[in-house]
Amino acid sequence: MTESWRPGCPVPLEDLRLVRLSHWDFDGAVTTGELVVHRDVADDVVAVFAELFDARFPVMRMELVDVYGADDDLSTAANNTSAFNCRAVTGGARWSEHSYGTAIDINPVQNPYVSNGSVLDPHAAPYLDRSLGAPGMILEGDVGVAAFAEIGWEWGGDWTEPIDYQHFSATGR
Repeated sequence: MTESWRPGCPVPLEDLRLVRLSHWDFDGAVTTGELVVHRDVADDVVAVFAELFDARFPVMRMELVDVYGADDDLSTAANNTSAFNCRAVTGGARWSEHSYGTAIDINPVQNPYVSNGSVLDPHAAPYLDRSLGAPGMILEGDVGVAAFAEIGWEWGGDWTEPIDYQHFSATGR
């Protein structure tokens, strides 16, 4: 985590935890990925991903955002599921919930960030049609939304503007 954390981040390095999680990839194989989250939510995140695993919910890729130079746009374009990244909110100046280790983005291509009706990543444009039900899509009432709700996290797919289908966070922001 040499690139995603730096002095001045709102959470000290010692409050972050690396979790290794088994998940199903898009080819139906079991693989292991890594996320960095706040220590206070690590056990809950492991429990959520155990539910996703049991439901065979596919995750394209789960690598530390450092693999992408802590560049959220590159991580998103790679369809990477990620958590901690000390950065500002998209299009703003305040700290993102990712900066606290209390937010996770899952399959960002299948679950686009939408602002004013436009998709931030053009690769994700086909997935604006939420009726596709494509593998890796997060949909209202599905196992992912329910599992995160069980730990008190909220889904960005319930927002009105922007809509962030990939995003789950402990604060609902």
